[in-house]
Amino acid sequence: MKLSILDQAPISSGFTPKEALEASAGLAQAGERLGYTRYWIAEHHDLSDLACSAPEIMLSYIGAKTEKIRIGAGAILLPHYKPYKIAELFNMLATLFPDRIDLGIGRAPGGSAEAAMALSDQFLEGVRKMPETVKDLLQFLNKDFPEDHMFSRISASPVPKISPESWILGTSGKSALMAAENGAAYAFGQFMSEKDGEEIIRQYRKNFKARGSLQQPNVVLTVSAICAETAEEAKELALSSMLWKMKTDKGEGNCGIPSIKEAKSYFHYVNQDPFNKNSNLIIGNPKDVAQELREMQHRYQADEIMIVTIVHRYEDRLRSYELIAEEVLS
Repeated sequence: MKLSILDQAPISSGFTPKEALEASAGLAQAGERLGYTRYWIAEHHDLSDLACSAPEIMLSYIGAKTEKIRIGAGAILLPHYKPYKIAELFNMLATLFPDRIDLGIGRAPGGSAEAAMALSDQFLEGVRKMPETVKDLLQFLNKDFPEDHMFSRISASPVPKISPESWILGTSGKSALMAAENGAAYAFGQFMSEKDGEEIIRQYRKNFKARGSLQQPNVVLTVSAICAETAEEAKELALSSMLWKMKTDKGEGNCGIPSIKEAKSYFHYVNQDPFNKNSNLIIGNPKDVAQELREMQHRYQADEIMIVTIVHRYEDRLRSYELIAEEVLS
């Protein structure tokens, strides 16, 4: 099984954005040492609990601190931007870090409506034009515009020897078909979806059209997991993530990822057992988490599993990835 890392650069309560970003760089370095295939960092805006608004800057920083792990954006939110500029940015990264750069493409706003308006004048129009802008972006990267196209004579310089690997990220059949029709790899966000991911991935594979260097469909399944030495300890760590998600869903975020003590006090005060609710979160000891990951890989027919882990202490997050790698990859 191939394992990879998705990092949302969470800011825990009591920590600064700088500390969160430094922890992200440390996580990428650890991922390389542990044998993870790739490390992606997400793009968010106007969210004070998440530190990364510019993945391309963090990838430059992380690329200089690592040597071989693939690094990428999960995802660049394309409706905010012109495809030519994104092609330039990722071609430059691919020039600096050859055969290591992934460009994940998404269409979510990544933050509040006001932030979307501040980033682009017509975000909804950008979402509507997504099929066209994805096509343009991939043609800039692959240098395969038709000769009569207005962009056929320009290049997204610097042009690397090996182009960035292109991925479409999503949680719907629409995103899967977009990836298939454009010959791109597909990352399904199971950790934030209630839809039938198995059928969505089947449709991607069925409709895939080979293009460029990708001749076969390629699927990453992104899951949320928290692992510790014992199941009891893992459940305790998960309380922070559960409270943070609950408050974020209610629009009550902006206080950072709460500590275990804060989370215990809250759930005790409201007399609520968070584990009674259905959740996409995998929680357990190394053997149990590894078994569940293997079952999910088989069920979804995924080529790779990507893991996002949010807990309060950065050292606990790192240890979770270590334990999973030791059980699955060694």
